[in-house]
Amino acid sequence: MRARLLLLLLLTATAVLYLWRLGDSGWANAYYSAAAQAGAQSWSAWFFGATDPAGSITVDKTPASVWVMGLSVRLFGLSPWAVLVPQAVEGVLAVWLLHLAVKRVAGFAAGLIAGVVLALTPVAVLMFRFNNPDALLVLLLVAGAYCTVRAVEVASWRWLALAGVAVGFGFLTKMGQALLVLPVFGLVYLVAAPAAWSRKVWHSGIALAVVVVAGGWWVLAVELTPAGSRPHIGGSQGDSVLELALGYNGLGRLTGEEIGSVGGGNGWGVTGWNRLLGAEMGGQIAWLLPTALVLLAAGFRAAGGRGERVGLALWGGWLVVTGAVFSYMSGIIHSYYTVALAPAIGAVIGIGAVALWRRRQDPVAAAALAGALAVTALQCYLLLLGWSTALAVAVLVLGLLGAVGLFLAAAAPAALVVPVAMVAALVGPGAYSVATAATPHSGAIPSAGPRVGFVGFTGGLLSAPEPGPALVELLRENSGRYRWAAAAVGSNNAAGYQLGSGAPVMAVGGFNGTDPAPTLAEFRSYVDSGQVHWFVGGAGMPAETGSDAAERIVAWVRENFTPVEVDGVEVYDLTAGAQR
Repeated sequence: MRARLLLLLLLTATAVLYLWRLGDSGWANAYYSAAAQAGAQSWSAWFFGATDPAGSITVDKTPASVWVMGLSVRLFGLSPWAVLVPQAVEGVLAVWLLHLAVKRVAGFAAGLIAGVVLALTPVAVLMFRFNNPDALLVLLLVAGAYCTVRAVEVASWRWLALAGVAVGFGFLTKMGQALLVLPVFGLVYLVAAPAAWSRKVWHSGIALAVVVVAGGWWVLAVELTPAGSRPHIGGSQGDSVLELALGYNGLGRLTGEEIGSVGGGNGWGVTGWNRLLGAEMGGQIAWLLPTALVLLAAGFRAAGGRGERVGLALWGGWLVVTGAVFSYMSGIIHSYYTVALAPAIGAVIGIGAVALWRRRQDPVAAAALAGALAVTALQCYLLLLGWSTALAVAVLVLGLLGAVGLFLAAAAPAALVVPVAMVAALVGPGAYSVATAATPHSGAIPSAGPRVGFVGFTGGLLSAPEPGPALVELLRENSGRYRWAAAAVGSNNAAGYQLGSGAPVMAVGGFNGTDPAPTLAEFRSYVDSGQVHWFVGGAGMPAETGSDAAERIVAWVRENFTPVEVDGVEVYDLTAGAQR
């Protein structure tokens, strides 16, 4: 009964943290909010993940997260809550599933610790209150890990196949990033499942086939649909999901060769082993990352049974592989991607801490526990200094005192040592998480913590405009007569006008304005046939690679139509005929 109450308390507190003042963030990432709006109005837009109900172009990811939000908006109507609540629910489910998975290999206490660490990781609080695909991705990967644990217990191909389903739908959520855990899941099963190697290899083959089917059916459906009968695939230069998966969202993320990106080079930060500890990512994920690495190494020595070793191998492999890719990839990476590390950090800490505590009579185990807490205190002190010096000092002092208590754990009273250690380890990320929940976040590149904003991009490329009342009225005027009430360069610009007016707005050039969708010839045909009413705004930001179709369209509009200013924005009436 006590265990159930503690779990209920954890899940209730997590729900409160993830739902508290959720609507303050408005549309959060308007790019995905507009896609959810489109999906609620058109089943075709929903299936393909189009950013407008008329289906001009898709989001530059596979659309599973848009499916969830689109269904929510269809059921409850368009509002920030309808868009954002699904991610909060996914967060609570992820905490619950992680607890269950860790509990199976290391007991209730380890599972509870794992759940608490995940719930209070600042970047997790950010993303489970935001509408990027990462929330659903994390839930699916945790589900995959849970199924893998179940599969390893009895060498079950069925459970391993379910893990494949989870990873496959993870691919339909965020493409290649979901596959980073796949070799870890497979290797753990091959090594640890109690069956002959031939049988385990056969099971792994089945699971791999399930991954391909679960992640590939939508890709096949899109590739077989004639281009004229579906939206352009956002993020691809050749209107191909396979190109998007292998290039812009695939190998390009590793090599930095993403055609159509507006960044690149050093624009995504310096790579290296300490990347996750640096200024950009440290406050998101690094609070307990060094702790997890210490406990991973020490935990294998202290592990008391097969289950704990399986758990450390599973989540430790997840942490090391995904962390290494994030540290050394040269392509597009944002700090919020690190939410994918949070479940692994929580699981490793839960399993390792409990295993070492159980052997606290051993001086080596006691020293490892003490060292882990000391490292935690120092890391949290460094991260808190730029925000709250008083809290930073308090955490450092409390953590060092707790470390001494853990080193003397054989003689010190557990009722005193354990609470001090838990508070010292969690108060830093916990306070930062509360500050994250209390701060509205919006735009394409959110960051956890009390400070918001991004550096290096302006002009509506990464943040959506809020149209004034006169512009909203103009866009709504006779909008039912047109396939698109307006067109604007860049998906975020288009999303702001579409969400504000409720009328379809074409995103010329897709997210970065560098996709060849539409071409100038196609856009002119839309105008000539009266399918587009207004053209709003300017050209966005040029990129070194990708299509220049959007720039050419803007130049053609400016040469042939006369602008008027509405609420400080240039607007061109494309139905008025050439004016110049």
